[in-house]
Amino acid sequence: MTWRRRSLRARLLLITCALLAAGLLLSGSIVIGLLRSGLVDRVDTQLRVFGGIIAVMPPEITSRAPADRLAGNALSTNLDLINRLYLAEIGPDGEVGSEVRLPTGPGGPELPSRLDGNPFEARDSAGGAEWRVLVVPRARTGTSVVVAASLDAVQATVARLRITYVITGAALLALLTLAGWFAIRAGLRPLRTIEETAAAIASGDLGRRVPDAAPDTEVGRLSASLNGMLGQIEHAFAARTESEARLRRFVADVGHELRTPLVGIKGFSELYRMGGLTEVGPAMARIESEAGRLARLVEDLLLLARLDEGGDALPMDLAPMDLRTLAADARLDLRALAPGRPVELTGPDDGPPASAPVLGDEARLRQVVTNLVGNVVAHTPDGTPVRIGVGTRDGESVLVIEDNGPGLTAEEAHRVFDRFSRADASRSRSGPGGAGLGLAIARSLATAHGGRLDLRTAPGEGATFTLAVPSGPA
Repeated sequence: MTWRRRSLRARLLLITCALLAAGLLLSGSIVIGLLRSGLVDRVDTQLRVFGGIIAVMPPEITSRAPADRLAGNALSTNLDLINRLYLAEIGPDGEVGSEVRLPTGPGGPELPSRLDGNPFEARDSAGGAEWRVLVVPRARTGTSVVVAASLDAVQATVARLRITYVITGAALLALLTLAGWFAIRAGLRPLRTIEETAAAIASGDLGRRVPDAAPDTEVGRLSASLNGMLGQIEHAFAARTESEARLRRFVADVGHELRTPLVGIKGFSELYRMGGLTEVGPAMARIESEAGRLARLVEDLLLLARLDEGGDALPMDLAPMDLRTLAADARLDLRALAPGRPVELTGPDDGPPASAPVLGDEARLRQVVTNLVGNVVAHTPDGTPVRIGVGTRDGESVLVIEDNGPGLTAEEAHRVFDRFSRADASRSRSGPGGAGLGLAIARSLATAHGGRLDLRTAPGEGATFTLAVPSGPA
């Protein structure tokens, strides 16, 4: 199995074990090296003490003294790390003279051609352990004494320590590996939960969330981020589902609205072809009316499509104008369409009407106001009072159309600007705006001017439409 195919738990455990093994190996090497260095220094100290004693003794004594006596003298100097000694006399010419081995036997250090007063290590002439060698000059004789000690005891101590360290290190590594396995498994349990949550979400459970963890930990921050992302994904899916449903309703409504005039036109055409029409004039008038309705619907749809594209898709002829002109024309339109309605022209909230300068396309803004006036006439009873307010408010030029009609529920008000939306589904679809596109077009045109079109309504309290556009030059 390659490294990338291993699980995160296995990789973390392998990395931890490798680092732990490297740490144990490094620390063991340092400890053993320091121990050996300390033991060798201790051997050097003991060699200097013993070498100093031998150097002050006359050469005749060291050469003639029995080996066991010298061994006894050596042992009396507490040479606890030395179990084998080598003594040799070196003449002024550098030639090795008499040699003494304690205890007696073969072997000894291989001496180099040039000797100095610093301790050094030398190999055994017979093979085996190494020696620590020290050359001590004799006073006033020109000769020197070579004192060497075997490092058998030092190497044996170091070997025992190395074996002990390997055994204890291996046991410690195995124990810590086992403990690390359980620790990593417990530490990665939240990630396992996240994995299960992701699998459930992939299966379609968009409401599933990752359990909260401590916010100051990596897993806690990851859980919070994932839950935020999952919330946005769920909202996006819901919005997409709603958008698809609106699109299906839109296509169905468009088809229905287009089919109604087309059926009328087709029916009268077939009657005319079959000779069933007794009076051609009324039939042609009906065909013309249905064709006009069809043309208005297509124009409205094209206008909405261009407004949706934004930018330069709907070129507008912007010029300084005053919304008071549109308010005055709206009052005249209301009086012409419904002569029995009381119409009052005021300021945005109260008082006399005021100037409302804007930089806009008068024809497009007039279309907005015309749609609002048509909405009032179509959805309020005859004789319902209407107030038209115009002026400025908070740096915006405002035109308000308020009626005292039956009002709308919250659900109806939420859908009132949707395309093909109708508060009364059974009302006639004939005439301007009968397809339910008027308010949708009005809001889109207001947005295209950098403004907005709002509605405030409640059942039994009438409806107030507010057109707000950024104020422009007077």
